[in-house]
Amino acid sequence: MPLRIAAFDNSYARLPARFHAVQAPVRVASPRLVALNRALAAELGLALEGLDDAGAAALFSGQDIPEGAEPLALAYAGHQFGHFVPQLGDGRAVLLGEVIDRFGRRRDIQFKGSGRTPFSRRGDGRAALGPVLREYLLAEAMHALGIPTARALAAVRTGETVLREGPLPGAILTRVAASHVRVGTFEYFAARDDREGLRLLLEHVLARHDPAAAAAPNPALALLEGSIERQAQLIARWMLVGFVHGVMNTDNMTLSGETIDYGPCAFLEHYNPGAVFSGIDRGGRYAFDQQPAVAHWNLSQLAGTLLPLLDEDAEAAIALAREALARFPAACAGHWLRGMRAKLGMDSEEADDATLIDDWLALLQDGQADFTLAFRRLGDCAADAAADQQLATLFAEPAEPA
Repeated sequence: MPLRIAAFDNSYARLPARFHAVQAPVRVASPRLVALNRALAAELGLALEGLDDAGAAALFSGQDIPEGAEPLALAYAGHQFGHFVPQLGDGRAVLLGEVIDRFGRRRDIQFKGSGRTPFSRRGDGRAALGPVLREYLLAEAMHALGIPTARALAAVRTGETVLREGPLPGAILTRVAASHVRVGTFEYFAARDDREGLRLLLEHVLARHDPAAAAAPNPALALLEGSIERQAQLIARWMLVGFVHGVMNTDNMTLSGETIDYGPCAFLEHYNPGAVFSGIDRGGRYAFDQQPAVAHWNLSQLAGTLLPLLDEDAEAAIALAREALARFPAACAGHWLRGMRAKLGMDSEEADDATLIDDWLALLQDGQADFTLAFRRLGDCAADAAADQQLATLFAEPAEPA
């Protein structure tokens, strides 16, 4: 009898077959549990009591499919470094299913590194232990910082080897998200001129992430406006903690406004607004200070897919999209400014706050100071003047004049 861990309710599986491919996780040699986030499991309402490490390893490597799960690989497209790829999809991930957590929220449970799917192209569908553990730690760190993110539920070694630059231990990550619908999911149907698919996807996303907007006079516009606000908040929060995503392709931007797909990402050490953490991003497209502009560009791709649903008249649809998109820069900058005031302990709003903040960041850059520690020690200085010297030690000595 299949293991029953939750009452699954798989709304994405009820969408037409062209939205996904039925795909079971591959068999692996010898699954072994590395980490299990039991607090998150309890939040999801998963019944794991009595499940030992071997049972958890079998469950979270996809060897034991629980009752009610319907494993799927999702179809989507995407702009990768600005170049459109009409079919990407889950090449190494399988959506196990959806559960309603203890707070009444619908959550996806997905395996990453669980083998080849119809969308794998030339990939092996596997993941290495190092990147799995990095995503586990980064996702939980971002959650602890209060930044919307996919969560890490479990990490399991497969007992097999994956080949990258050399042989590496294989692993599977189980992650949890409000959904895995991406800007690239809308691009997938738009590229095929599948207006019915776009409409069904619009209805699904609204029901899942913004049910009140489903009753709006223009639901497609409500979706676009909601996505703009969610991304404005998310990017501002990234910038406030010095987070660099590294690969902000449209297939890595969720409609839920959560951070997802932790690849070559990092937190700034010394403050460098042009910091890049992807070895293939030679032009700095996804540098730290470019993230608001890239998010705006990605949202414009989303808007383009929604044009047929915004208005039957093409010019009217374009006007609605442009008006909505024009709000993003100010919205993102506003969230960032409010957050930066809080980081600097400003208890009132003054006209020159932005100038003061820019001056502080310029000092950090010129002095090659650690971004996180500089704010921490600045706070210490406010409480104890003796801490001034500790702050000063973060800054490099100015170069001697020639």
